Amino acid sequence: MDNFFDSWSHWAQAALVVFLLALSGFFSMAETSMVAANRHRLRAMANNGHRGAAIAQGLLKKMDSLLSVLLIANNLINTILPILVTGIALHLFGANGTVLSIATLAIAFLIIIFSEITPKVIGAAFSEKIAVNIGWIILPLIIIFKPVLWLINRFVSILMTLLGLKTSQANTGSLTNEELRNLVLESSHFISAQHQSILLNLFNLENILVDDVMTPRSKIETLDLSRPIEDVIQQLETCYHNKLPVCDGDPDRIVGILSVKKALSLLGSDELNHQQFKELLNNPYFIPSGTPVLQQMRFFQENHQRLSLVVNEYGSVLGLVTFEDIVEELIGEFTTSFPEIQNRNQWQADNTYLASGDTNLRELNRLLGLNLPTNGPRTLNGLILEELEEIPDHDLSVKVGGVVMEIIHFDDQGIKTVKLLRPQNAPALKSPSGKPLDFEQK
Repeated sequence: MDNFFDSWSHWAQAALVVFLLALSGFFSMAETSMVAANRHRLRAMANNGHRGAAIAQGLLKKMDSLLSVLLIANNLINTILPILVTGIALHLFGANGTVLSIATLAIAFLIIIFSEITPKVIGAAFSEKIAVNIGWIILPLIIIFKPVLWLINRFVSILMTLLGLKTSQANTGSLTNEELRNLVLESSHFISAQHQSILLNLFNLENILVDDVMTPRSKIETLDLSRPIEDVIQQLETCYHNKLPVCDGDPDRIVGILSVKKALSLLGSDELNHQQFKELLNNPYFIPSGTPVLQQMRFFQENHQRLSLVVNEYGSVLGLVTFEDIVEELIGEFTTSFPEIQNRNQWQADNTYLASGDTNLRELNRLLGLNLPTNGPRTLNGLILEELEEIPDHDLSVKVGGVVMEIIHFDDQGIKTVKLLRPQNAPALKSPSGKPLDFEQK
C-alpha cells in the first residue's frame, strides 16, 4: 500500500478519499430514495410518459437485484476507505498506535456523516425526484454485475429457504382500506377539503345501511287517492317532490309510486277522476331494513330506478330512500325541499344550535363537526331517550358524546326540539372552498 501511494501527492490521496466518500453517499442515497419512493406516484408518472419513472418502476420490481448492487457497492467502498486512510496515516506519520486510532475514528465519523446519515436523509426527503434520475446509473450496473448478483441472490434464496421464509409471503405493496383512508387524511395539502370529504365518505359508504340515509315514515308525504279529487289536485299542485308514494285509504299500504310531472299533465281536464291517476302509478319497490347502501346503489343503477321503500320484517314501511339520498351521503346535501333552511346548518354566533328531535345523527355529525354515537339510535330524540331511559316531563340538560344538550320542547311521544352547546374541541366548519364559515352571516 505504501509503494502504491508513494507516487501520489497528498492532494491526490485526499481527493481519492473524498471521491470514495461521495460515491458511498450516492449509493446510500440511492438505496433510501428507491425504497421510500411512492410506487403509485411513480406508476402515474410512468403512465404519463416519464422515462425515468418507468426505469425506477422496473427496478423496484427487481428489488433483490436492486438492493444487492447498491449494498455491494456501498459496503465495498466502506471497506476500502478505512484501509486507504490507514495507509495514508502510516505513510505520513509512521507506525504509531495513537495515529492509527485517530485515523480509524476520523474515517468512521466521515462515513457516518457524509456517506450514511446525510445522504439517506436527502434520499428520504426527495425520494421521487432522486429515484426518477438515478435509474439511468443503477440499471447499467445491474446489467454489468448480473452474474455476480445471480450468484449472491442464489445464496440468499437458499438461506431464506433454510429459515423457512418465502418471498411470495411478503407484502406486495397493496394498500388496505384503512391505509387508503389515512393516505387521504394526510393529503389535505394536495387535495381540496371538498374532494377529501367525498373520498372519506366513499370509504364509509360500505358500512352504511339504507336505514341511515332513508327519510323516516313520519316525514314521507303520501298521496291518498281515497280523498276527494279536489284535495288530490291541490296536494299535487303544492308538493315539492318529483315522486309520491300513493295509498288508497290505508296509509300503511302503499299501492304505487306516482310521477308528479305526469300527474300535473292531467290537470285542466274537466272530467278528471281518481282512475286516471291510478293508471299512471308505477309498482312500488320494497327493500328490507338493513340493506347495505352500496347494494342498493347497484340496484338503482342496474334497474334505472330512483326510489324504494324500506320495510321491516312485518312488511310495515319504515321509510323511503332515493338515489339522491345515497349520492348526498357522498358529496353532501345538494337539494332541499325548503330553500329557506339551507343556511341553518351552522353554529350560531352564541355557539349554540337548535335541532329537531328527529334529526339524523349522521347528518348532525357532518353538519356540525360532532362525534355523536351512531351505532345505536339514528335520531337525536332516540339518542337522548336512550340516555335518559324515559320521556322527560320537564326541561333538563344532558351530556352525550361530549355535547351538552338542553331539551327545549317535548311532548308525550318524545323530544321535539333540542339546543346543542358547541363543545370546545369541535372543529371550525369550512365551506366547500376550504374557507371557514362566518357564523354571524345569516
